[in-house]
Amino acid sequence: MDAKTKSPLDWGYLLLALAWLVAIVAMLGSLYYSEVRKFVPCTLCWYQRIAMYPLVFILGTALWRGDLKVKYYVLPLSLLGGSISVIHLLEQRGLLDTSAVCSSVVPCNIEYIPSFPIPLQALIAFVLISVAMFMIRPKRADSQ
Repeated sequence: MDAKTKSPLDWGYLLLALAWLVAIVAMLGSLYYSEVRKFVPCTLCWYQRIAMYPLVFILGTALWRGDLKVKYYVLPLSLLGGSISVIHLLEQRGLLDTSAVCSSVVPCNIEYIPSFPIPLQALIAFVLISVAMFMIRPKRADSQ
């Protein structure tokens, strides 16, 4: 192998696999909280799920196809989801009022796990996925 030839397992594919794994864990974690622990998701929780769940399928398909350009589709979703997580954390800390968005049935300021809030867990997942996408460098067509 010469210096220009890369292994099929280069950093881009490892980062893609890591992002996919993070998305899977986040999705399964949210399902565990709602289906096993019986935590009722609020409106902002649902918005975070809307941003996270498709990432499992998008990243998985990209990994299967070896498509590093998926970063351009994943980044908007992960940055949007992370922004919603920040808003949710600010609501839980009493620094923002989202009562216009959140219902009174399941308020968004309820903390099921005060020591490690669920929106913080989601934010960490979105940040990890975003950082992985920022670090991926798709190959140029002329360099192949």
